[in-house]
Amino acid sequence: MQRTNKIIEVTSISEFKSKLLEWAQQFKIAVWLDSNNYQQKHSNFDAVLAVDSFSRIESTFLNAFDKLKTYQTNTNDYIFGYLGYDLKNDVEKLESNNFDGLHFPDLYFFQPKKIFFIKENTVEIKYLNDFSSEIKTDLSDINQPGTNYQKPRTNPIKIKLRIHKDEYFQKLNSVLNHIHRGDIYEVSFCQEFYCENSTINPLEIYQNLNEISKPPFATFLKLNDKYLLSASPERYLKKDGDTVISQPIKGTEKRANSIEEDIELISALEKNPKERAENIMIVDLVRNDLSHSAVKGSVKVDELCKVYTFEQVHQLISTISCKIKPNIHPVDIIKDTFPMGSMTGAPKISAMKIIEELEETKRGLYSGAVGYFSPKGDFDFNVIIRSILYNASKRYISYSVGGAITAKSIPEKEYEECLLKAKAMKQVLLNSK
Repeated sequence: MQRTNKIIEVTSISEFKSKLLEWAQQFKIAVWLDSNNYQQKHSNFDAVLAVDSFSRIESTFLNAFDKLKTYQTNTNDYIFGYLGYDLKNDVEKLESNNFDGLHFPDLYFFQPKKIFFIKENTVEIKYLNDFSSEIKTDLSDINQPGTNYQKPRTNPIKIKLRIHKDEYFQKLNSVLNHIHRGDIYEVSFCQEFYCENSTINPLEIYQNLNEISKPPFATFLKLNDKYLLSASPERYLKKDGDTVISQPIKGTEKRANSIEEDIELISALEKNPKERAENIMIVDLVRNDLSHSAVKGSVKVDELCKVYTFEQVHQLISTISCKIKPNIHPVDIIKDTFPMGSMTGAPKISAMKIIEELEETKRGLYSGAVGYFSPKGDFDFNVIIRSILYNASKRYISYSVGGAITAKSIPEKEYEECLLKAKAMKQVLLNSK
């Protein structure tokens, strides 16, 4: 189906974005992606909203990538959605049998009736032709906030740990034993924090989380009664023409209260041998993953262990790029690299088996990816970290955090890093009204 395009200029883009997201709450299906004007040289737009499903695909992990390939090819339009971590079971002979309190589908994509692309003060509106007559009315409604949105009630939040501190140290020692035996070099070990019998206002929680984090890959996703509220700083994979880039994050340092101390922390992180080793191991894994789809000799590291600064933390980020062989389907590029190395470890299959053995929770959407495909087959996906997941029907709230464990890991320091990464999610949940 064809789309009708309309371009408008907006005086206050921050006000328009806020109204737009509030207007979107009336729809059962919505995806909002926001770069928060973080200076990302690889971004095509500042923010995008896609709402109201015209067609969709929802799947368990079984043959999920083949189903997505067929859907993406046949739709030949923009599709937005996510890939859950447990699609690993479609790529390799693996299982996911841990506890799941959220019950998101493993894969979900939809063809939106209505899309709004925002770049600086310009909004490009793309509606499927059958719904183009609604543009004028929708713009009028967007500029009258509050008419479509009833705020859900909230109740007091009590956060629980799925793995308590002593057990965390025991599990970390098990990971270190695997490393010393040579089973793995590195593994991303995660733990869940959760709330039962709890209700929140998803939009308000997202806005508060976004305000204190201002990440380049923020996401508000609504799938009927299920929500992802994400302050992700990490890009998983982007395809633009015949070029693909991946930007794994590994290496974390806290922010300081003064500029002088911050500069010292940045310098220390750049030189930290453990943090650099974490990052370089994943860079090697990503290079190997990309080589399956890449033109021979085209995989290169554009940035190695560069420090990027966010509101809560400093991070080491590397950028790896390649040229893709002709006639490779875009979904196959993702399948060749999924799940992302920064959330598994190396070697990848061994790391994923150890994750399943030692973690207490099915990852589900956490450490999966949210993003979109364009009609040309280009795509851009984030890594779902620093995120709150919420099942409103089950009144279950969850956020998970983790870190890369290597031979040089000190359990106490790894635990501190988890608490640092969890800080923003904990803060917005406990301060919700």
